[in-house]
Amino acid sequence: MDIVLIGGLWLDGSAWDDVVPGLEAAGHRPVPVTLPGQGDGAVSATLDDQVAAVLAAVDATPDKPLVVGHSAACTLAWLATDARPDAVAGVVLIGGFPWDDGKLYADLFEITDGVMPFPGWEPFEGPDSADLDEAARSALAASAVPVPEGVARGVVRLTDARRFDVPVTVLCPEFTPAQARAWIDGGDVPELANARHVDLVDLDSGHWPMVTRPAELARELGRVARRQARP
Repeated sequence: MDIVLIGGLWLDGSAWDDVVPGLEAAGHRPVPVTLPGQGDGAVSATLDDQVAAVLAAVDATPDKPLVVGHSAACTLAWLATDARPDAVAGVVLIGGFPWDDGKLYADLFEITDGVMPFPGWEPFEGPDSADLDEAARSALAASAVPVPEGVARGVVRLTDARRFDVPVTVLCPEFTPAQARAWIDGGDVPELANARHVDLVDLDSGHWPMVTRPAELARELGRVARRQARP
């Protein structure tokens, strides 16, 4: 199965480099997406530009792909599913949840000179970064790409209720499946509360499993792909 991989804030397509071999060894075709403004130098990129890049990857696959979003890009994966509900086999959300209609995509940190730079590690102290050693932290920070303001402050627009029919798997790294279920049932994640097929899977890692647990992440993605590929 083709597996479209969308990294979260500040990540370019190379974030998946250590996950790709495991997926390929399992017979899948990983498709890491380089998002406009996060790897191509387009500081004027918008959220619509990023959605278009994900849709281009989905449309280029010969069969229905699995669409994987990490962190804030869980919303990107969901936006692509909303735009192509009949063309997506399933959605995997890693360490995050999709915003609902009308929310700002990722207005989370200070904007400086038209971009949202990586804010350093202080906001992520605790379970998010507990499994990152100093070398990994330094490498991630050094490779972080400032996110254009037009992406961070883009407005989420969802229009097709058929997205709720697409199977969703939430991989739970820095939080537990029980916590995720409580948030969904408590109304904090209305999009998933309305989804008809939601699986919650534990993943023993921090917020960046593609860095700290790439083999385990590849195995979990492979399991989901095999399940969604069944007739």
